[in-house]
Amino acid sequence: MEHASHADITNRLKRTEGHLRKVITMIEDGRPCLDLAQQLHAVERAVSAAKKVLIQDHIDHCLSAPNPDPEAHAALIAELRDITRYL
Repeated sequence: MEHASHADITNRLKRTEGHLRKVITMIEDGRPCLDLAQQLHAVERAVSAAKKVLIQDHIDHCLSAPNPDPEAHAALIAELRDITRYL
């Protein structure tokens, strides 16, 4: 199932892929470890941000179907939203 956010997530990951390729080149060129660690941290954060958007979009669009008990359903969605902040 494709959601509206998937195009944005794909673009984010493509940019991250390019960034990761640059980091590989930096390693091959013998760049300092501090520079490499900084760039790898940026790549890691970009992937994490894309994952967070994907999960929150999934919650909003796939887990928000009508439920016979709206209060229980709303509580579940709220709990899932809260936990995704820790991704």
